Amino acid sequence: MRTSHIERKTKETEIALTLNVNGTGVAEISTGVGFFDHMLTALAFYGGLGLELTAQGDLEVDAHHSVEDIGLCFGAALAQALGKKRGINRYGSILLPMDEALILCAVDLSGRPCLRYTADIPSQKVGDFDTELAREFFQAVVNTSLMSLHIRQLDGLNSHHIIEGMFKALGRALRQAVAVTGGALPSTKGVL
Repeated sequence: MRTSHIERKTKETEIALTLNVNGTGVAEISTGVGFFDHMLTALAFYGGLGLELTAQGDLEVDAHHSVEDIGLCFGAALAQALGKKRGINRYGSILLPMDEALILCAVDLSGRPCLRYTADIPSQKVGDFDTELAREFFQAVVNTSLMSLHIRQLDGLNSHHIIEGMFKALGRALRQAVAVTGGALPSTKGVL
């Protein structure tokens, strides 16, 4: 089924996340951060992922701990759901337009964590979301999924469009990368 369940409890956050890589794109998400819920819903929809997520965090401080820990849980769940990665496509990429924003996203489920993130987001906040937290989320996902992830903003003026384009692009790139295209391990090294 390629599913996983991750729970994380710290003094700052309490998270329960269930991921189905063979999902339908349906998400049930409650983080307490409205814009972030919207972004995770877009990620799941465009990734064809089933995602159930409840998170309680120290939002009276800010959303940093919640966003980062959710990223850690999502990345760990992805790695767990893919197991030994036998038969997956491994790579995925897209050039995604979101109105005036244009986002390049490429994924390699390589077993090696690497984030290359280039963005010039004009505003510091979108709704209740600090825009610098987009990078924090992607870094956390990379750290626990052990993927190489490149996200590059090629154009864009509207902060909402830029960030939403990033999450949608990651979803589409992941959809390609996790697709089962055979039975072999996609590596000349014999390990991912």
